[in-house]
Amino acid sequence: MSDVKRTSKRTQKAQETRRRIRAAALELFLQDGYGATNLQDVAEKAGVAVQTIYFVFGNKRTLLKEVVDVTIAGDDEPVATMDRPWYTDALAAGTAQDMLRAYVAGTTSVLERVAPIGRMMEAAAASDPEIAALWPHDVNPRYVVQHRAAAALVGKPGARAGVSVEEAADLLYGLLSPELYLLLVRERGWPRERWERWVGDTLHAQLCSD
Repeated sequence: MSDVKRTSKRTQKAQETRRRIRAAALELFLQDGYGATNLQDVAEKAGVAVQTIYFVFGNKRTLLKEVVDVTIAGDDEPVATMDRPWYTDALAAGTAQDMLRAYVAGTTSVLERVAPIGRMMEAAAASDPEIAALWPHDVNPRYVVQHRAAAALVGKPGARAGVSVEEAADLLYGLLSPELYLLLVRERGWPRERWERWVGDTLHAQLCSD
């Protein structure tokens, strides 16, 4: 076997181990809470030695950060939200209506993954103040994403006249929020289709001209 093939197999095995650890950690963090989960629990669920987790991630905080970042992205590719195809394709739509339709669908897929971890993250930060330092606080990444989308939308044919980028960004930020998604989908039992239709119609009424 060539060195390239051996290296490739080792890399694939390492990636699979990393994924198993992340999946086990996410399940336990959501089930038992970050504070109550120890790395030995994660190791047993992932089928690895606890030393492997320390070698791969260093500590529980770093593992949490990767779990959260990958959950938000949907995969472990190092591609920012605003560079992902669903986002760039939505912003490239020809009209405000078409953009909003694609954007709501794409954002809903993100919310399905992200919303359940929000409360876990709040509890984790409360139990370990150093967790808050894992993410930047000088800017709100979710608002940055929504602001760029708003800037694209208000300049398209079919956008409601007189709506500023800031107002559109606030509406996107508020209505496409994990908190509202959890309230209606998880607590009130709305199916995804109802949520997507309602939030799309509500944003359309505020941001589109027809």
